[in-house]
Amino acid sequence: MSTISGKVILVEDDADLRHALEQGLDLEGFEVEAFADPFEARELVNTEFPGIVVTDIRMPSMDGMDLMASIFEIDAALPVILITGHGDVPLAVKAMQAGAYEFLEKPFSPSRLGDVVARALHQRRLVMENRALRAGLAASETLEEVLVGSSPGMRKLRAEVLAVAGTDADVLVHGETGAGKEVVSRAIHRAGERSGKPFVALNCGALPTELIESELFGHEKGAFTGAHERRIGKIEHANGGTILLDEIESMPIELQIKLLRVLEDRTIERLGSNEIRPVDVRFIAATKVDLEKAGKQGTFRQDLFYRLNVVNLWIPPLRERKDDIPDLFFHLCRLARARYRKEIPDMTPGLLAWLQAQEWPGNVRELRNVADRFVLGLWREEATGSASGAAMETANADLRSSMDSYEKRVIEDALRRNGGILKSTYEQLGISRKSLYDKMKRFGIEADTDV
Repeated sequence: MSTISGKVILVEDDADLRHALEQGLDLEGFEVEAFADPFEARELVNTEFPGIVVTDIRMPSMDGMDLMASIFEIDAALPVILITGHGDVPLAVKAMQAGAYEFLEKPFSPSRLGDVVARALHQRRLVMENRALRAGLAASETLEEVLVGSSPGMRKLRAEVLAVAGTDADVLVHGETGAGKEVVSRAIHRAGERSGKPFVALNCGALPTELIESELFGHEKGAFTGAHERRIGKIEHANGGTILLDEIESMPIELQIKLLRVLEDRTIERLGSNEIRPVDVRFIAATKVDLEKAGKQGTFRQDLFYRLNVVNLWIPPLRERKDDIPDLFFHLCRLARARYRKEIPDMTPGLLAWLQAQEWPGNVRELRNVADRFVLGLWREEATGSASGAAMETANADLRSSMDSYEKRVIEDALRRNGGILKSTYEQLGISRKSLYDKMKRFGIEADTDV
């Protein structure tokens, strides 16, 4: 009997087979909820669902491949196991390429299905634990820990975020690729009164032109070919909260007219419907181009630019704030430690000098990739070049001092927020109890309580 906890959604239109599979999984120790209707089963799926989906492929109302695709729209990390009696190699390859966790051809033994389900549930549990850990870190972080840096540009940006967060003003965020436009947008959302409501991010440049309107406004069943059911759009889903329209310069001109109307009236119409629906949404638009210039060139509507340009935030590129790199690199290493559950390695000589010597065309995103590789132990020391021994030792000492100072502040802040309770603190920071003790001893930090 399995000791892996979690739920299994079973979708099978054949009543006898559905009962047999449900009984087999139940005997294996899994908590199963079985459905004949894939639409009904999908209603249980959300990003908080602590389980997996096992579905037949050949079903009359919606086949398993389409069900899997619609599930991935909700949560791309939810394991889906596909089963069929009509399996062949091309179909199996197609299923795996589409993201299926596993493909099983009937007949298969109950133990075979049980093994696959157990592995899928284990993977889902790890995903959920990592999400909870990252969410806990994000919720506990101060603005200084989210928008890291003491340069004049970052101090100005934090002040502007705090100033605008307490209002409902729409915001236009400018920044180069990888500068952190979504991070700034989420910081505005979290610091305001809408923090308990949805934050919905939509990348306008990542969707085909014909799908953006449906993604934004939603559609009714039958509104166009392939619209088999009603769908809520991103704007309506964000009601009460915030929607980020990233790469807004990529939005088609004809759709910009509709967005302008939404911004002015705060109402939407789903595709295929004449019903006007009020929405209470704060809009944040993000761009890497000069929209005013684009407006003059005719590639972006000028009236939409002026409507969005009420509050304008500029994120300085990393090359213009290199003094922030040591603190920022440690912050990114700390986030990588939480994701991968690995301790941050000791700094190699010359790392700070190398980091600060780069131009970082990919900005913070590029630096984050380096931090990830560093924490995973994949960083090659020779990549930092061949600085002189004395310079490398000095750079290493500077980096260690800077990182120690930053880490000490992070621990002290976490202890303060948790009332000195060590268990809450090391769980929040994503480190072990021993690691927290060692660091407190090294930094000379004392807590009021030892719980």
